[in-house]
Amino acid sequence: MRLSPLDPSSYSNAHELIIRHVDLDWTVNFDKSTISGTATLHFKLLKSDLQEIFLDISDVTISSVAAKTSAGEAPLDWDVGGTMENIGSKLTIYLPTKTSGELTVVIAYETSPKASALQWLTPEQTFGKKHPYLFSQCQAIHARSILPCQDTPAVKFTYNATLRHPTEVTGLMSAIKVDSEPGVSRFQQKTPIPSYLLAIVVGALVSKPIGPISSVWAEQEQIDEAAEEFSQTADFIAKAEEICGPYVWERYDLLVMPPSFPFGGMENPCLTFVTPTLLAGDKSLATVVAHEIAHSWTGNLVTNRNFEHFWLNEGFTVFVEGKIVGRLAGNASRDFHALHGLSELTDCIKTQLADTPELTKLVVDLSECGPDDAFSTVPYIKGSTFLRYLEDLLGGPDKFEPFFRAYLNRFKYQSVLTNDFKQMLYDWFREDPKNEVLLERINWDSWLFGEGMPPVIPNYDRSMLEACLAHAALWADNDLETIKASPLLKQSLVSVQMIEFLAQLLEKKTIVDLSAEKIDLLADTYGLRSTKNAELRFRFVRLYIRARLMDKMDEILAFLNSNFRMKFVRPIYKELAGWPQAKPIAVENYNRVKDQMMTVCAYTVAKDLGLSDASEAE
Repeated sequence: MRLSPLDPSSYSNAHELIIRHVDLDWTVNFDKSTISGTATLHFKLLKSDLQEIFLDISDVTISSVAAKTSAGEAPLDWDVGGTMENIGSKLTIYLPTKTSGELTVVIAYETSPKASALQWLTPEQTFGKKHPYLFSQCQAIHARSILPCQDTPAVKFTYNATLRHPTEVTGLMSAIKVDSEPGVSRFQQKTPIPSYLLAIVVGALVSKPIGPISSVWAEQEQIDEAAEEFSQTADFIAKAEEICGPYVWERYDLLVMPPSFPFGGMENPCLTFVTPTLLAGDKSLATVVAHEIAHSWTGNLVTNRNFEHFWLNEGFTVFVEGKIVGRLAGNASRDFHALHGLSELTDCIKTQLADTPELTKLVVDLSECGPDDAFSTVPYIKGSTFLRYLEDLLGGPDKFEPFFRAYLNRFKYQSVLTNDFKQMLYDWFREDPKNEVLLERINWDSWLFGEGMPPVIPNYDRSMLEACLAHAALWADNDLETIKASPLLKQSLVSVQMIEFLAQLLEKKTIVDLSAEKIDLLADTYGLRSTKNAELRFRFVRLYIRARLMDKMDEILAFLNSNFRMKFVRPIYKELAGWPQAKPIAVENYNRVKDQMMTVCAYTVAKDLGLSDASEAE
């Protein structure tokens, strides 16, 4: 069922009117775990004689709706209906006279303590243990739980906000802070954004400069470590501008989130949120920051019109991220980055999406499922692989990058569909008749709508990968004595290669003598016990599960409870669910910690554990 013509997941009638600007006046109430206040929505009407406005809301309590006129505020009738699980409800506002042109509506409301976009942390759940903490995560369709809006990326608006919060904590938003006094912070976002990029954080935060337009924010206990880890930020921005064109957002700050943040990063404009699992101590996971910086163009500036075309955000961003890596560390690193992505995609298709092959398509159908259910690495890796295939086919970076910049420039501040990209690609490359034959070779149908792995794997430089494969084969195919004697152990692997080596080892159908002794030797050989690198620890504890080592359950659960990043917790829970002795322990652990997870994480993990109804998960 498609809820509206532009977006299967939004009730809004965005084909009839659009929000151009929002003024927010919010009061953050930690005692009640709510945000209350007003949202003033400035609409532009696309058709004349409009009688109804449809907006998206989820668990929001509305106290009044009024139209702002020159004579003052006139109350409007409204009702709420059409409530659907994981989607929310439809707010209908009735206009007393047929309306054309422009319209301003003021809505007074309060969020629910259960708002799916908000995570309320007690002081104990923070590093500092003294102050409560609030953060938001609106992507994909959770903005509707913090304000009545057209919660679709088809609509973009500017916003101003007045944020009232306790005096002893700091408030930040996905905008530029223009003014503050104790307990009140004011923000302005002058570049139009889709609703999913609205963001708020309130907590005991401090900052440290890390570049000409960048600071990192974190709790005091982590600020120095974070500033050191993300010291390459200015270099990433400079390379991204070479690839994509001028940076338009004024500031690029980073915020290190609490462990319950469910994603690697979230590209909120002016203030990227990143998981604390990136703090590896050696900058080895900082490419996630390159990814979020790339989003400043691909996603934030040019946006998918709905989440069926999510690859236009994420595939494009991984493509740019790879180019940034290539410019800073060489093409072998760029290609290795892409190959590592392909092994993550293989893992995802075999585990997470094993029962839903239709979600392995690049362009998915969200008529029957919400964007959270469809979320996977497919749009990221299959999408970026398609772009690399196109770049190689059409003459390499020298030919493709000028087109790519022109595409971003042409569609900036807009929301697009796959066809917009396809049409511009043909218009651009057809100017040279020699390209006609090449363009005919692109099988769009198989790339966009075929299931499974990409139809063509580009000819990547495999030099960095071969070493990982050799190490994986050594440990999978041999007993302990043979391994100990192997000269291969003298060949050192860099951090990203170690991650890939463990990923390849987990991919093996059989691992000879996979015992506690073998895993201990592996840990000692590669220094895995002392590593702070979460990507390594994630794969290492999965070897315990693979070996069915029940006495390592405390270690498995310790990693599982150290962060609630979906990329890590979902595969582990899914694998524990497939181990009959461990499943009850996993369910018990989930029930103990699920309130520390964001809604999207708790909901998807419950599904991974096979807890179909809420009663089992209670």
